[in-house]
Amino acid sequence: VQLQASGGGLVQAGGSLKLSCAASESVSAIEALGWYRRTPGKQRELVAAITKYGNTKYADFVKDRFTISTDNAKNTGYLQMNSLKPEDTGDYYCNANLRTLSDVGVNVWGQGTQVTVSS
Repeated sequence: VQLQASGGGLVQAGGSLKLSCAASESVSAIEALGWYRRTPGKQRELVAAITKYGNTKYADFVKDRFTISTDNAKNTGYLQMNSLKPEDTGDYYCNANLRTLSDVGVNVWGQGTQVTVSS
């Protein structure tokens, strides 16, 4: 199973984007999902995470601006990004712990989607 991240693009400061992270095949469950980003001059960092129980965690720099969610029926996770800032510019990656239909647990990274916020 693979993850396909999408939804990145160019947006003005203050705008919004919604990133998606879709599994390439049906899975039994998205047990946990994390969004990470690599911004210019920085190492990859955690942006937000969610468990299958709905527990969420956000980096301080995105609190009250970004919302992470999952839709198990669609085998897809999301990151709604509002009030975007130029410093949010970077490559965004999803990572998920998935439970396959064969009841195998796998950890998978998506390929990344680029977000550019202009000032």
